[in-house]
Amino acid sequence: MIRKELGKRIKDLRTNKIKLSQEKFALQINMDRTYLASVEAGKRNISIDNLEKIANGLNISLSELFLDIEKTGDDTND
Repeated sequence: MIRKELGKRIKDLRTNKIKLSQEKFALQINMDRTYLASVEAGKRNISIDNLEKIANGLNISLSELFLDIEKTGDDTND
């Protein structure tokens, strides 16, 4: 599902690109760590405003955030 793919992308960028813990990154972008954790786990429908905070914190554009993310499977049961 797309939420899980996006969460994985955010986590990969956070850990590999900027090399920050969830806690430090959440503080940097003014977001609760548990909220960020649920986004990275694919359990949250995140707002565009919060996606922008994350993209800015990662020093990438919103379009870059969604690179290589493809909707797979059937999301009708979500």
